[in-house]
Amino acid sequence: ICPMKEFLDISVEVFDRMHAVNLRGHFVCCQEAARVMIEQGRGGRIIAVSSISARLGGEHQAHFCPTTSGLHSLMQSISIALGPHGITCNSVGPGEIDTDMNRVIPGFEEYWDYLKQVLPLRRVGRPEEVADVVVFFAGNDSRYVTGQLLMVDGGFVTLPLSPAEGGTT
Repeated sequence: ICPMKEFLDISVEVFDRMHAVNLRGHFVCCQEAARVMIEQGRGGRIIAVSSISARLGGEHQAHFCPTTSGLHSLMQSISIALGPHGITCNSVGPGEIDTDMNRVIPGFEEYWDYLKQVLPLRRVGRPEEVADVVVFFAGNDSRYVTGQLLMVDGGFVTLPLSPAEGGTT
């Protein structure tokens, strides 16, 4: 969940709910899945869908971004704990993907048009492109990949910062 809010308007209750759903919820699910996988003795894959916000802050997401970086940190930690059981643990970090969640971004239409001009791939992502990475992590081709965060962002994290953000361009 990610309701867009100004930093000074985020209540402690909203902050706590965000962490309960986005981080604690993943923790509980990962723990239960790991128990079953260990009991079955065949290894397995635990895949979390995090966000580009694990690496980049967001003006209206001061309550959301820490949950996504925390989720990736959780996956790194449990990859160490569960590796001896043959369980890999990875995160997928979607960038700007054409979903309803992104349509609530303030100034959405203008922002989407801007992204189509500046992203290296000149378009926003599609949900199936995120699913493709999940399938990769779930399959045999990723059997030696664990503790990773793979961005599905069309190159968003490669964009230079504006001067207002501390960059030079």
